[in-house]
Amino acid sequence: MDEVIQNVSFRFPCREKIIHKLYQYYCTDDPFPPALYMYGQTSTGKWSIVNEVLDEISYSGRCKYVTLNAISSYTNKILFETIAMGLMDYELGPENDYKYCRKLEYMKDFLAELQLLDPLVSYIIAIKNAERLRDMRHNILPMFLQLPEATGLNISVVLISYLPFEKFFTKTGLPPVVKLFVPEYTRDEMQRILLNDFNEIIQEITTSYRTDDTTEVQPTAALTEYFYKNYISIFLGTFWKVCRDAKELRLVAKECFKPYYAPVLDGTIDAHDSMKLWHNISKVMKTSLGIIYMRIGTVKPTEGQQGLAQNIELPYYAKYLLIAAYLASHNAAKEDRRLFMKNHGKQKKRLQSVKARAKVSEKMATQLGPKTFNIDRLLAIFYAILDEKVGLTCNLLAQISTLVHLKFLTFTSTDAGVLDGSARLQCTVGMDFILQIGRMVGFNVRQYLCDFF
Repeated sequence: MDEVIQNVSFRFPCREKIIHKLYQYYCTDDPFPPALYMYGQTSTGKWSIVNEVLDEISYSGRCKYVTLNAISSYTNKILFETIAMGLMDYELGPENDYKYCRKLEYMKDFLAELQLLDPLVSYIIAIKNAERLRDMRHNILPMFLQLPEATGLNISVVLISYLPFEKFFTKTGLPPVVKLFVPEYTRDEMQRILLNDFNEIIQEITTSYRTDDTTEVQPTAALTEYFYKNYISIFLGTFWKVCRDAKELRLVAKECFKPYYAPVLDGTIDAHDSMKLWHNISKVMKTSLGIIYMRIGTVKPTEGQQGLAQNIELPYYAKYLLIAAYLASHNAAKEDRRLFMKNHGKQKKRLQSVKARAKVSEKMATQLGPKTFNIDRLLAIFYAILDEKVGLTCNLLAQISTLVHLKFLTFTSTDAGVLDGSARLQCTVGMDFILQIGRMVGFNVRQYLCDFF
């Protein structure tokens, strides 16, 4: 087990204590804790660590687990069915009309379904953005804290949230919960995380830096780990007070390193002249600092939608938010389960069906114009199509506001804001634009539009 812990800890530096705690709770022959509350600020690695640890434990055959996002599972039915399908390896497909075999709309139905599981197997349910459970029916959260007693199974619920324990569990009389706090990264820990990218970055430089005859050349020996450590120190000196998001800092550090090492490779600045290197990079860093979350470039007014999409430098997550908004505007809400839920199976395309749709193109959703959707549905689709795991942060919500500011999204309800649960929006961009955005992130938009299958 120690070797497994070391392997996971290597992938998540500075989180060894948290990983060891999780293994103490779940890599054991003793009963699991009924509920574990894992909390801390966003971008501290909570969700990624839980997924990695549960994957390792499951691979060893010790238990089965299911992970889900409470934002995507925003109704009791979706929540219960997602858990049941994950623990029972049930897949949606044409053979079952993309429906679960039984109705799970109430807690009594859900508990009865769990009792069909193998009692000799242990189970873990991990729920991201668990604070959303407090807005669901009043019996959801209390029952999730005592599933072993209600089902007779060795089953545990891992609740993951950014809220402090005292603000999450405001009700009295709830069963005791194991608490696991994940602190923010310190500056020294963030430096260690960024330094872990050194080998990967040098490998990229080695393979991409070529001479005029396109033969590969090795970067100069000056690009040592010590050289990169000095760069990271300068980088954090500029960015640390503004951004603590590890993922964002890694991306920006990689981008800013290119102009930092360029004068060293061409021989204009010596690798040991830190002062000149700092002056050379300071303007680039200040520019990156101002647009660290919203990298919006300039656009020529005469360009078409594809050119517009190519020249607008939206942040990575904003691109996926815009794609999610387009899909929400041009698909019926009733199709979301079949389109976006995991293990939904594949629907076979029939030539006759494709031809039939071509004949009535004027009735296609993409031709009829965008429909309205709410923020909950937008976020549910966003998390369903995004391969990465990302928390619901103020920065993410700010990117929705930016898309509204750019007129890519528009509010259809008056006096509404992003945080208003009743707010409804529409996506205003066209098909060519969104297809180009999809190509930028390697996402096939057509595959998730009802009009094309």
